[in-house]
Formats: sequence, C-alpha cells, structure tokens
Amino acid sequence: MKALTNNRLISIIGPTGIGKTALSIALAKHFNTEIISADSRQFYTEMQIGTAVPEPAELAAAPHHFIQHKSIHSAYSVGDYERDALALLNVLFTDKNPLILVGGSGLYVAAVEKGLDKFPSIDPSIRQTLKERISTEGILPLQAQLKALDPQTYSQIDLENPQRLIRALEVCIGSGQPYSSFLKKDKTIRNFKTIKIGLTASREIIYDRINLRVDQMIASGLVEEARDLYPFKSLNALQTVGYRELFRYFDGELSLDMAVEEIKKNTRRFAKRQLTWYRKDPEVHWFAYDSPLTNIIQATEAALAM
Repeated sequence: MKALTNNRLISIIGPTGIGKTALSIALAKHFNTEIISADSRQFYTEMQIGTAVPEPAELAAAPHHFIQHKSIHSAYSVGDYERDALALLNVLFTDKNPLILVGGSGLYVAAVEKGLDKFPSIDPSIRQTLKERISTEGILPLQAQLKALDPQTYSQIDLENPQRLIRALEVCIGSGQPYSSFLKKDKTIRNFKTIKIGLTASREIIYDRINLRVDQMIASGLVEEARDLYPFKSLNALQTVGYRELFRYFDGELSLDMAVEEIKKNTRRFAKRQLTWYRKDPEVHWFAYDSPLTNIIQATEAALAM
C-alpha cells in the first residue's frame, strides 16, 4: 500500500550482532535525522551489558529514542510500544524526514510497520496449565507440542522464551487453530512508507560474531549485572537470553562455562530465527554486513526517491 504522505521510515533489520547499530548511526548522520529503537531488550534501564545497549559515544552521535526508557518493574507490552512509537513518529516527522527504525525484535518492528495482529480471547486456565507444565516438566515438552501444532510459529519465535512459547501454545490450544493463522495478512495503512535495509553474512560469520560478542559481554561484567538482577528473575523483562542462563548458574544448575556456552548457543538459535523471519519479506534490500557504506547510502537514497 502506498503511504498517505511523503514521510519515509528507513527500517534496518538483520540478525543480532550483525552491525545494525553502527549502520543506523551512519545513516542518521548522513540524513541528519533520529533513531527509533525497536529492540525490546534495550528498553530497560537495569539491563545494559546483556542487551548490547549502544555505548555513550554512539548514543551521542545521533538522537536515539526507546533506549533504556523503562524499568524492568514496569509492564510494557508490544501494544504499548506501537502506540508510543507511532505517536513519536508523528511528532518527529514534522521536522525530520526520513526517520530511522532499528532493532532485532521482529514483532516490535512489525508493530510499527504494519500494526499488531488480532487474536481470539483465550480461557485463562489454559495459560495457567501451561505455566504449571513448564514448572513440572520443563520447557522441552511444550516446544515439541508447539512444533506439532504450529510448525511455522515453531520455526520463528524464541523457543527459549517461556512467555512467547506459552502465548503461542495457548492460542493454538484455545482456538483450535495455529497461532500463525491469526497473523496479519494485510498491512495497516500508515502515514509513512517504509524502506527496509537488511544486513546479513554467512552463517559462520554470524555465529563467530555472536560468540565474540558474548565473550566481550562476560569480560565487561555481564555476570555481575545478572547477579544484581537475580532477585527479580521472574519478571517478564528478564526472560531473555543472556540472563536466563546466568540465573541457572546462580541456581547451581550450570557451571559458569556451561552457562556462557548456553548463552552463545541460544543467541545463535535466535539469530537463525531472525533471518528466517526477515528473509520471507520480499521488500527487504539485503546487503553484506561489510558492504561499503556508500553503496548502502546510494541504494537507500534511490529507494527513498521512488
């Protein structure tokens, strides 16, 4: 669908650790504009090292929004984010055009670009039963059940995130239909056109970058950051890779070395699902992660002019 105005949103996507932050800053400086983060892990003030929040110098290089603007103790849903992000875009478009959206949370990116999906009401007892099953049986049986009921969703969501897993399963069970069958088929009309820029690399390079990044996080104090957050480990905000594994270390379930390896493994799996999600979108202009910036700028300018 065509945008109703000449407003343009440059959406930068790609797997975790591929270089989206650096590209977003470079494009923001080139176009003299501002950055809206769609990385739901970076919303929370208390989570910095494990979420790879941009460094102070990076934040100072271009105006950023939705970075560490919430506490882990505050409920903040994707619906809340959609509302707030659209309101901010409307304000910023009065002075800046294009604007830049960047993030690794596909659901949050999609909420801005095309709106949220509508799901049926589900009996709350189903969610409670699933939560009890995770407590008693662990997460693997629920993952297997989702694979049987909805292979498409199984291949896309963060299977290590119990909240996402339970949400998908409760819809499958409560409605009798796959969770994926409720996903939006048509875009909501927005007052901007989205230009999608994707960064990618070979699987080997992506995985090597992830492994190095995790090692750097550990060296920067991730264990200490997670220990400070351990008393709040049941909060939704902390059901994320990098923290869950260290909480298991603190609980005595894993050694530190095993926890670090689990972080790397689960992050690699997350990156694979991110690519699966994004590669289905024919509108993405893909670039190698090490492409010359001038090439990306030229292609972006051409797309903006269309």
